[in-house]
Amino acid sequence: MPSSSRGPAVPSDRPSDPAVGRPERAPRRGGRRQGRQNRQSPRTLPRPEVEVELEVGPVAHGGHCVARHEGRVVFVRHALPGERVRARVTEGGDAAKFWRADAVEVLEASPDRVPSVWPEAGPGGVGGGELAHVALGAQRRWKRDVLAEQLRRLARLDLDELHPQVEVEGLPGDDDRGGLGYRTRVDLVADGGGRAGMHRFRSHTVLPLDAMPLASEDVADLAAHEKVFTRTWRPGTRIELVAPVGSAPVLLVDGEPWRGGPDHRPNARRSVTERVVLGDREHTYRVAADGFWQVHREAPATLAAAVLEGVGDVGGARVLDLYSGAGLFTSPLAAAVGDDGTVLAVEGDERAVRDARRNAHGLDRVELRHGPVEQVLAQDGSGADVVVLDPPRVGAGRAVVEAVAARQPSRVVYVACDPAALARDVSYLAEHGYGLTSLRAFDLFPMTHHLEAVAVLTR
Repeated sequence: MPSSSRGPAVPSDRPSDPAVGRPERAPRRGGRRQGRQNRQSPRTLPRPEVEVELEVGPVAHGGHCVARHEGRVVFVRHALPGERVRARVTEGGDAAKFWRADAVEVLEASPDRVPSVWPEAGPGGVGGGELAHVALGAQRRWKRDVLAEQLRRLARLDLDELHPQVEVEGLPGDDDRGGLGYRTRVDLVADGGGRAGMHRFRSHTVLPLDAMPLASEDVADLAAHEKVFTRTWRPGTRIELVAPVGSAPVLLVDGEPWRGGPDHRPNARRSVTERVVLGDREHTYRVAADGFWQVHREAPATLAAAVLEGVGDVGGARVLDLYSGAGLFTSPLAAAVGDDGTVLAVEGDERAVRDARRNAHGLDRVELRHGPVEQVLAQDGSGADVVVLDPPRVGAGRAVVEAVAARQPSRVVYVACDPAALARDVSYLAEHGYGLTSLRAFDLFPMTHHLEAVAVLTR
């Protein structure tokens, strides 16, 4: 959902740390303390470039699998459960609690392995395509396993017992395209030689690219027309390509409009129009080109439909739409509550709120509030029949969950882009008597480990 702080708006090159629920930290770069420990060690130290042979175990949250080497946990990317691989250690030391590694040679392959559809995202390559070597159906099983594991660990819920029918659903057209060509937004950066590319995984180094296979056809056409991958840019230049379905594309260079060169016209476009069809109704949204909007071409309609299904009959009800962004859910919810209902939409990002005000223009039953969700809820003690939450990747957190529960809604619909955050907040809601009554999961980001889920909790 379009809150500027949530979800991977660009291909993710820094997935969550294996220590689930803990903020990701940059790898240590030989600090003094680590150096002393290493020098004192009598054993040969594992260093980057050292290779080890691994029997690969189960998947883990963050786009890697779990293996062990001499009793130590190794989080290995570009592998599959059950494989035997030779892996290059990319981060680790004698005192490290775990190592990170890339599988660079497959000794015994899984039947789910396929030739990578994006070799540039392979070992040592760019982030954002860590599952490009996995068959599309197996990617969805991978994500379902991670979702189930996080709910089991953090919420003490067994998905196989509660909702065994839950699978990670592909979006329309993805199977036909092989999981490629779905992104309507792509962010790039120029390397030291001026070529457009992306960051190496967990690195500030930019690797040049000739194409981006996850980009939609319209984004690829925009890149070709503007010679994005062939012209020489100033090193460090930020390049944002935005091409909504059914709307004219926009290219921003260092945040400024670009049409064959810098577009200094006063009326140069900085926004795009998004259209979402739900049943027989079309909702139109104006969104800042560099603001947040779901990147998968089918994601806005898929998620909005799932949210409407989750809230049920809300005619005449009061609904809270928290982390409402540019209003993706706000407008459909306003239609659902009817003339006798109300929708309170809360968003902390000022630019998103400006977009939301335009998108909700004329909807008298919608009230928009700008500010941190926990702060707005603390100031507004009114009740709610149903609450919709679409928080950033870190989740809503205990304070927001408690403020939601204090309003005693009969139903909470939670849209999550991180399974660990979802599981944690589900556990907080359980403390207030809310149980998980339904769950849907969507493969909004093929070739990556990310997924989106819509959970319904009632009491």
